Amino acid sequence: MKTEKRWMVSFVIITIVAIAGLFQNSDLTNAGEFLKEENIVGADVAWILAAAGLVLLMTPGLSFFYGGMVGSKNVISTMLQSFIALGVISMLWVVVGFSLSFGESIGFSADGIHYGLIGNPLTYAFFKGVSTLPHHSMASTIPFVLFALFQMKFAVITPALITGSFAERVRFISYLLFIVLFSLFVYTPLCHMVWHPDGLLNKYFGVKDFAGGTVVHMSAGFAALAGALVLGKRKNPHHQPSNIPFVILGTGMLWFGWFGFNAGSALAANATAAMAFGTTTIASGSAMMTWIFFDRINGRKVSALGACIGAVVGLVAITPAAGFITISESIFVGFISAVVSNMMLNWKKLKSIDDTLDVFACHGVGGIMGMILTAILAHGENASLLHGGWSVFAHHTVALILVCGFTFCGALLLYKITDMIIPLRVSEESEKIGLDLSQHSESFNS
Repeated sequence: MKTEKRWMVSFVIITIVAIAGLFQNSDLTNAGEFLKEENIVGADVAWILAAAGLVLLMTPGLSFFYGGMVGSKNVISTMLQSFIALGVISMLWVVVGFSLSFGESIGFSADGIHYGLIGNPLTYAFFKGVSTLPHHSMASTIPFVLFALFQMKFAVITPALITGSFAERVRFISYLLFIVLFSLFVYTPLCHMVWHPDGLLNKYFGVKDFAGGTVVHMSAGFAALAGALVLGKRKNPHHQPSNIPFVILGTGMLWFGWFGFNAGSALAANATAAMAFGTTTIASGSAMMTWIFFDRINGRKVSALGACIGAVVGLVAITPAAGFITISESIFVGFISAVVSNMMLNWKKLKSIDDTLDVFACHGVGGIMGMILTAILAHGENASLLHGGWSVFAHHTVALILVCGFTFCGALLLYKITDMIIPLRVSEESEKIGLDLSQHSESFNS
């Protein structure tokens, strides 16, 4: 009965949200923030429309990537945990998420300069004021609504990435509650601080994060580590991947979608997008080859699973640097990130934590490597360490520590709160028969 009441409460909430949407005024919040329609560049619109679709494809790609790695009793549940984020986070983004991420900055002032910590939840609530006109500082050549929808895809995939850490043992409705809390209290403030023009990490620390190494991958990686610690080990932590072809398919979809993720973050059809497109694929190829060679010299066989994990690590690591470095430099980014992530994945102390699909070793460590390498290699304004930018490297180092602490501790607290409201972990019996049957009454092998 308790479970039925929880689902009833959830249905009531979505009903209220749906009805509330009928009464929202879509007038411009502040007309002074927007440019005229003639500032729109058709080529940029076409590219970002395509890029947004590519990023959306990454979430079902992730579901195949994760689904193929787990045991056969948990394939559907694991895939659904990724896929359901398309529904949950998309609605949350429209209601309040975009406003918290890119709304009017709420923060503090120092020496007459304002530093934002989070956006005003009322600025763009229910996409109020998110119109077809371009915004003067956030997206000056495309409709603001397109910018908002492009950013929505990043918000969708971030909590989906976390699911691999606690696969095979989390209660579905608890997971839904957690990703809502995570998106509201970890993702949106971090997004605001890094990508909003007035954000603290952007304006004060000068953090360079071209497409989400900090906002997406580090936040997901450290939340994954916290989740593995809170939920504890599975009763049977050893499993055989159920479907390696699913993993290969998922990797291909992720790689393809990542071109929208990285090259689309130029927010224009320009030279920066072209360079990000090139660095993305080369870093991934470099990491994939490095991973399988490094496995082999350490006595492990070359495997399709290893090749896929290596490719994804390369994609993660290049994300913050994609538009700031050259293609030849991206080879090094893929190489060194694959070596470090591989060592972390096989580190005995990390293995003692049951991070089911090694999310922290891939996304957390990959994101850290990307952030550090961006501060070392990046070209352009506010140059990096190799180009005389000692202060940029120092600021990145401090910001790295702050982000790690904020995302890990924040996620840890949210797991505890979620567990108090609805227990996170399924029963021992449910875990034994598998989440596909116990949570969804469906079977991968039927």
